[in-house]
Amino acid sequence: MKTGLLRDGLRLPTNVWVLSISGFLVAVGFGVMLPVLPSYAKSFDANNFQVGVIVSAFAAVRLAMSPFAGRLATKLGTNRTIGFGIYFVGLSSLVMAYAGSYPELLFWRAIGGLGSAAFSVAALMALMAGVAQNQRGQAAGIYQGGFLLGGMAGPAIGGALSTISMRAPFLFYAAMLVIAGTLALVLLKNPGVAAADEGTPEAPAPETVTLAMALKDRRYQASLLSSLAQGWQSFGVRSALVPILIVEYLHAGTAFTGVAFAVAAVVQTLVLVPTGRLVDRWGRRPMMILGATLTGLATLATPFAPDPWTLVAILCVYGVGAASLSTAPTAAVGDVVHGAGGTPIAVYSMMADVGAMAGPLVAGLLTDTLTIQAAFVAGAALLGASALFSATMPRETRVEAAR
Repeated sequence: MKTGLLRDGLRLPTNVWVLSISGFLVAVGFGVMLPVLPSYAKSFDANNFQVGVIVSAFAAVRLAMSPFAGRLATKLGTNRTIGFGIYFVGLSSLVMAYAGSYPELLFWRAIGGLGSAAFSVAALMALMAGVAQNQRGQAAGIYQGGFLLGGMAGPAIGGALSTISMRAPFLFYAAMLVIAGTLALVLLKNPGVAAADEGTPEAPAPETVTLAMALKDRRYQASLLSSLAQGWQSFGVRSALVPILIVEYLHAGTAFTGVAFAVAAVVQTLVLVPTGRLVDRWGRRPMMILGATLTGLATLATPFAPDPWTLVAILCVYGVGAASLSTAPTAAVGDVVHGAGGTPIAVYSMMADVGAMAGPLVAGLLTDTLTIQAAFVAGAALLGASALFSATMPRETRVEAAR
């Protein structure tokens, strides 16, 4: 079985840029708020476990809401779901700034996960439905790039705002979300309308692709495993254990942790758009194999780095591989559902959340009972399994794009 793949991208629709700018604003606000959240929680006499509960509660509610987000977007429209979802998170952030107790803070942070799930799933639906098959890799790269840039800028702004007031980062987060939500409501077009207006050669599929239909497709199966592995290692284990590795094993100090992650994030951001083009030209399958292989090898090497700067180089290699895993599987899911399968897109998004929640728990257990190296080996094994499974995907045919 072979699937068609156009080689050369066309001009990207307006929706891609609106979604990317909205993602940037969301990530800036999130980056401003997140570093301050532990200290803010401790101002209500919360202990370390209670601080962790606040972080996990948001992720848990987001995960629980995700299966319904696709249906909501289908009924309301993706632009309304994105806009109102972002507004809802903004409202929760605003109320958090004036919380009077730890239970209030916990409730409003957790409830924000509802809006986050609605926004995330609907944004992926709009992104994949509003572009042609030969544009999906590039669109995913630009969209993810907005989040990465925002994530890098946020903490620096947050540090300055926290000197003004502990509430200031939460108010700033709410303001960024109001702007992002308004952009989505005003500028985003219905994918079908956008395709017709901008000459996109592939309109969304007229019939919704169900989860049962998607699960029969090897491209979708491989993308689910890739999403799980990416969430497990990139959003979970790496964030939890690399700081420990730097401070306790390489004795580089906590400040170096920020430097290491910042350099790796810059590298990943720089290669996202070129990687997206390669996803569209070479195909999803080879880039998923390449991404999982690079991240797997880098993960395996991470705990054996002899010095801090070698570790930074390894993290940069990981960032290059992660750029492929941020774009190719998303494009593959778009090929399967054509943006007309809310539930399959929601499940794909959920797999990363499952990995991000389960990864640190398993890694912590392995570190405590065995060694920190064992935790990274487990992550590398999952990424290796993703690479092998991706190799079973059907090969794409390269079809020259119409000019």
